Amino acid sequence: MFRQIKEDIKTVFEKDPAARNLFEVISSYPGLHALFFYRISHFLWKRGDKTLARIVSNICRNLTGIEIHPGASIGKRFFIDHGMGVVIGETAEIGDDVLLYQGVVLGGTSLEKKKRHPTLGDNVVVGAGAIVLGDIEIGDGAKIGAGSVVIKPVPSCATVVGVPGRVVGEKREEKVDLDHNKLPDPVSDALKFIMEEQSRLEERIRVVENMENLKCKMDKYFEVKKKEILKAFSSNSNMEKK
Repeated sequence: MFRQIKEDIKTVFEKDPAARNLFEVISSYPGLHALFFYRISHFLWKRGDKTLARIVSNICRNLTGIEIHPGASIGKRFFIDHGMGVVIGETAEIGDDVLLYQGVVLGGTSLEKKKRHPTLGDNVVVGAGAIVLGDIEIGDGAKIGAGSVVIKPVPSCATVVGVPGRVVGEKREEKVDLDHNKLPDPVSDALKFIMEEQSRLEERIRVVENMENLKCKMDKYFEVKKKEILKAFSSNSNMEKK
């Protein structure tokens, strides 16, 4: 037990650059407190004292704002950063070296008494406000972008963003890191493609009009708005490159 607690504290220093000293970590990290409560409630749950386990879990929820069902299975070096609003369901399974941010929900999608919550592999990172629902598997080293809603399995080392969550980008080297500003945006990419395609079609129409000696004035407001949108997309692309 003491070896486990020592490892949990060490994990905070490894995964949070804001951690400065031992006293601060032990006294001021709700994610660590929630994990301590979970270790106790999970022990009671496995021993058969399920009511007492739920009481301990509820005390944890009231004190930390983090709800971890005592029946959940959590691996080594698990860390919840900030933590408020995190919910981990009864049949959830979490591997080693997993990192969750605030507002993450590992929820169920069935009323049947069976495996109904997600399984997270090793080195998974789940961004703030993300929701992972159902008996699905999130592969080792996967990244779930902030605010995503994931309802389908995710391959190892993949990045998922959006509602519903979509796998985007190429596979990457496994490491626990989440650069929120560098996650792909498939919706923005699709809109940019449509705008560029529309510009090409407009150019072809102008060629035909010139050949037929036709004169058709384009709505000035539309032209101005289109330029503003294209400029915004260009600015975002330049920022991502930097």
